[in-house]
Amino acid sequence: MGFRFRRSIRILPALRLNIGKRCPSVSVGLRGAHVTFGHGQVRETVGLPGTGLSYTHVDGRLKTAAKSPGQARPTTDAEPLPQGRAWWGWLWIAVFLAIAGYVVWLLW
Repeated sequence: MGFRFRRSIRILPALRLNIGKRCPSVSVGLRGAHVTFGHGQVRETVGLPGTGLSYTHVDGRLKTAAKSPGQARPTTDAEPLPQGRAWWGWLWIAVFLAIAGYVVWLLW
């Protein structure tokens, strides 16, 4: 079992600083939809709060070079970000906002 550490500090209502064992990251967004920048990648997450359902898309993964079996470390050569996929994350955010708006309209 490995040692884990994670701490999240809210800087502004829609901005969080996440501190972990490896390196810090920054999350921008509200509950249910946010983008996280850190660890050499961009992670877009959209979910329905309280349900446990979410969708995550990761861009800009680092290449890994295996040191020994079972161990990998990031190299300095980062793969270029894939082109033409940004709309996919925005589509999920739009779907989430439409569903949330509909639920609010029903409850009102």
